[in-house]
Amino acid sequence: MIVIIICGAAGALVFVAVIVGFIWFYKSCKNFSKRNSETGSSDPSALSKASLQQTCSNHCGSCYSFRVDIFTNYGSNIAVEWNKGAGLSSSAGPQGARQFRLEELEQATKQFADSNLIGFGSFGPVYKGWIRDNVVVIKRHQGAPREEFNAGAIYLSEIRHRNLVTLLGYCQERGSQILVYECIPNGSMCNHLYDTGREAPTRLEFKQRLSIALGAARGLCHLHSLIPPLIHKNFKTANVLVDENFTAKVADAGITMLLEKIEEAGPSQGSRINVFRDPEVEALGSLTEMSDVYSFGVFLMELITGRDEAVHIDYLRSNDSLIQLVQSQLSSNELVDRRLAGSFTMDGIKDVIKLTLKCMCFPGKRRLNMNMIVEELERINEKEMELTTVTGEGTSKITLGSELFASK
Repeated sequence: MIVIIICGAAGALVFVAVIVGFIWFYKSCKNFSKRNSETGSSDPSALSKASLQQTCSNHCGSCYSFRVDIFTNYGSNIAVEWNKGAGLSSSAGPQGARQFRLEELEQATKQFADSNLIGFGSFGPVYKGWIRDNVVVIKRHQGAPREEFNAGAIYLSEIRHRNLVTLLGYCQERGSQILVYECIPNGSMCNHLYDTGREAPTRLEFKQRLSIALGAARGLCHLHSLIPPLIHKNFKTANVLVDENFTAKVADAGITMLLEKIEEAGPSQGSRINVFRDPEVEALGSLTEMSDVYSFGVFLMELITGRDEAVHIDYLRSNDSLIQLVQSQLSSNELVDRRLAGSFTMDGIKDVIKLTLKCMCFPGKRRLNMNMIVEELERINEKEMELTTVTGEGTSKITLGSELFASK
C-alpha cells in the first residue's frame, strides 16, 4: 500500500513538471516568434545581413564595404580561405589581416631565392611564393622595426575592392618588413602594351582597354572616397594589373604612405620621379587627389598609344605643351595604337582623348575628380558598346589633325 502511494505521488509530480515545462516552452516560442516578426523575417540572421548590405557604398559604381565584399560578392578566395585559420599558425589581426612569421615566408619563397624573384618595386624586391598551395606575391623591405609598419599594414589590409590588389598579410622580423599580396595572374598592363622585345604585346581591342581604364578608375575612386582620402601617390601603368578575365586591379595603394611612415628620412624621391608624377607637385610641395588624376591621364595616354610615353611627355608643364604633343602625334599618324585598327569608333577614340586632356590639364584644380572620370568612362563605354553592336565593327581609319577635337 505504501509503495502504491509513493508511486502515485511520484507520477503526479512528473505530470506537473511536464505541464510546467510545456507552458514555458510555449511562451518562449511565442516570444521568439514575436521578436522575429518585429524584424520582418523568420531568419534570425537576416537583420545582420540586411544591415551589412545597407552599409555597401556605391560611390563609383562598384565600391563595397569590406565585410560584404569578402564574404558575399567578389572578394579574394584565398583571403576567405586564410580567414578560416585552420592549420595556419600565424596570428590574425583585425578584419582578417594576417601576421606571418618570417620562417613561413622563407619557406614560401625557398629562402627568398633568386629563382622566385619576379621584380623590384618601390617597397623593395618582389617574390612569388606558395602558401597552402596558393600563389602569393611577397614584397620585402629592409628596415628597423617600427610600430607604424604593423598599424599601416593592418589599415591597408582592410581596404577591399574588386579593382584593388588585396593585401593579405604582413611580417616584421629580423630587419625585414614584408607585405603579402594576392597574385594577379596576367600581371602588369606594361606586358600587354609595350613592345619589350621578349614577347609580343597583347592585342587588346579598344573596348577591352576602355574596360581596363574603367576598372582602374574605380579603384582610384574608391581610395579617394575613403575618410580621410587615400592618395595613391605612385599610380602608373606598371601598377595596373589584370586578372584572368582582364579585370583591372590597382596595385601598391598606400605603399608610398607606408614608406613615409617607416623610413626616418622619408622615402627617396629621386628614384620615384617619373612621367606619371604631376609636374605641379614641385610647386605645391605635396601630392593630392588631383595628382592621382594626372597620373591616370598619362595611363589613358598609354592605353591610346600602346607604348611607354616616358620619352614623349617628360617635358610637359602646361596645357600648350600637352596639346602640342597630342597634335604633333596626330599629324604624324602616331597617336593611336595601330593594333586598335578596326576595333573603335571615331566618337569613342575622340572622347577618350578629350578625357585624357581633362585629366592632365593645368592648373590641377581644373581637372575632373575620379568620380567624374568614372562616370565619363561609363558613358563612353556604354556608347561604344551600342555603336559597335549596331554597326558590327568600328572603323580602321585613324583620322588625322583637328577632326578628333571637333566639338559635337
